[in-house]
Amino acid sequence: MNPPNFRTLDLNLLRVFDEVMAERSLTRAARNLSLTQPAVSNALRRLRETLGDELVQRSGQGMAPTPRAVAIWPAVREALRQLQASLIPDQFVPAQASTAFVLAMADATAAELIPGLNDILEREAPGVSIRVVPLTTRDPRRLLDEESCDLAIGYFPAVAPDLTAKAQSGAPVPFLFQRLYHGEYVCVMRKDHPLASAPLTLERYCAARHMLVSFSGRPYGFVDESLAVLGRERRIVLTVNQFFTAGRVVAHSNLLTVLPRHFVRVTGLASELALRPLPFAVAPVHVDALWHRRSQQRSDHLWLRQAVARVAQHSLTP
Repeated sequence: MNPPNFRTLDLNLLRVFDEVMAERSLTRAARNLSLTQPAVSNALRRLRETLGDELVQRSGQGMAPTPRAVAIWPAVREALRQLQASLIPDQFVPAQASTAFVLAMADATAAELIPGLNDILEREAPGVSIRVVPLTTRDPRRLLDEESCDLAIGYFPAVAPDLTAKAQSGAPVPFLFQRLYHGEYVCVMRKDHPLASAPLTLERYCAARHMLVSFSGRPYGFVDESLAVLGRERRIVLTVNQFFTAGRVVAHSNLLTVLPRHFVRVTGLASELALRPLPFAVAPVHVDALWHRRSQQRSDHLWLRQAVARVAQHSLTP
């Protein structure tokens, strides 16, 4: 077969190829490109004929690339990125924009970040608006995939390792993340709680009555997972879905709860609460910003991510 003639190659076919490689799905690629699935299939057929390779084949519920497709994809993607950057100037001007963003986060995260974000809006982007919606999961990828939010911010213990592993193996990575800050969870009780005046041992901790903050309503959290490793458990008598609620209840009860250390100072209840290190090891807590890769090159989304990172660095980094 004769080598492909680049002069007659339709560059739109490369855009389709790039999206199919990223999503490993004709359906999702078609949605991202605002095309029908038959149009995507036809574009792939034409590119196959031009390059003399199958490129992708059906595999289970998705599409598996051929070795040739894997080999040429990085060069195709970088060429498309450079072409887009050259031909489509950055249109987002914060001072003139009227963009509306949706952010998903827990109340503790919002209490730390939103005041600073509002300051940035007032100074730099008075026409931009932000709507915060509750974060009810530790894995918000479905929300981002369905475009229910533009950016999810929180503690996603299983997401970052999964994305990193996929990237290292060469698998498609439809989501991207940025580490914003490191958090620390502590045991919180009222100031005059009987346990506040003595060392908090594992025995005393497990014997106490506890309140769990669970976004999903699941009556089992990462603290319980850590205790289970030790063959221990705690008695949870109350489950709520907001850190603010937990802080107020603990301040006026004999319950113990676990809250982010940085959050206590913004509750307005710090003078009524006692903080103690947990008497056992827990996994490190990282707060990340997570977004879908289709937003990666949007100039307005880039501005949003940078604004969030600025606020996090200013208010939360030691």
